[in-house]
This record gives sequence, structure tokens and C-alpha cells, in this order.
Amino acid sequence: MFVGLYRVRCLGLLAVDTPEPHTDEIMKAGACDLYEVVRDERLSDLGGKVVIAWGLGTRSWAQRADRQDKVVLELRSEFKEPEFPGHLAFLRALSEIDLLPESWKVALAATKGVYLLTCPRTREIYVGSATGSGGFLSRWQEYVRTGHGGNVRLRARDPSDYQVCILQVAGSDVMDEEILRMESLWKLKLQSREMGLNAN
Repeated sequence: MFVGLYRVRCLGLLAVDTPEPHTDEIMKAGACDLYEVVRDERLSDLGGKVVIAWGLGTRSWAQRADRQDKVVLELRSEFKEPEFPGHLAFLRALSEIDLLPESWKVALAATKGVYLLTCPRTREIYVGSATGSGGFLSRWQEYVRTGHGGNVRLRARDPSDYQVCILQVAGSDVMDEEILRMESLWKLKLQSREMGLNAN
């Protein structure tokens, strides 16, 4: 999806020690360059309307546009978020949760129930439940923020970008105690205590 054009200007060497975004590291003064990114309003009317083929470098966050022409796959008349796939079809990595379309976040925040985390490195599973305000979204954002969501076995492991999906959605009138019973049943079905990451 085309978002827009941006100009990048080098401001010179970093003047003061600065925390590195998303890590505990400190970037030392004079050890790296500082850049300013400014939106270029040219083609801004096409933002969110043009879909291009990114090519083989699908994991690259940036490519040299001056060296690689892109094929336009779709030109939309208006910006439209992709439709929410439904709770039981939802499947994402935790690192993608905060990048979801706003309408998806609203749907996930309004719903409680039982979910499954899968570790991409060890293939182990963890069954959990979302019972508090903010539903699934709030619970998963806690994992993103802490790396473990307060869970004993997850806290004892190296952080991982778990894949998350929904096993069961609770009705709006279902009490938290019933959701916890649903969670326990899924733990039994999937044997996540014996062969997974659940400690209780």
C-alpha cells in the first residue's frame, strides 16, 4: 500500500547520548548520524489508494525506488481499510498488533475469550484468556509491552514474537469466571500444561 513520499535530510552526527527506540540501548553522541524525515506532499492524493507489488524483498522495510520500478496492482477511488477477517480467522504475530487497522483494534478490544500463543522457535503453545477491559487487544498489548504478560513460564524464557490466534469468543453477557472455565477446558484439550507453556 502506497503511503506517501518522504524526504530524508542528514542533520550530522548525534549531539547527545540518546535512548535507542524499542530497546534498552543508548546511542552514544558522535557514534551515528541523525536524520530528519519530512513528508513530501507530491502524490499525497494517492496515499492509501495505490497497491503495488513489493517484489521478492517482502521482508525489507525499504527498497531503492530509483532502481526498482514497481507494478501497480490496484488503484482505488478511496482509502479503505482491509476488512476484519473475523475473530476465529484472526492470525497474527504479536509484533503486528499495534500496526493493525483501527477497525480491527476496535473489534478485538470489544471482545473477550480464549486465545492461543505459539512460539515460532520452539513450537510450544500457551493458552490464555482475555477477561479485563480492552478485551483481546489490551491483553495482547501487555505481551508486546512486557514480553511475557506476567506469565511464569513465559517470563523465564527468552522473549519471542509469538503468533496469536483466537480459540473461543465469549458472549457479551458471559462472566469472567466462565471465560476462565473455557480457558481450562482448552488447556485440557491441547495439553498445554503437559506439553506447552501453561504452569497452572
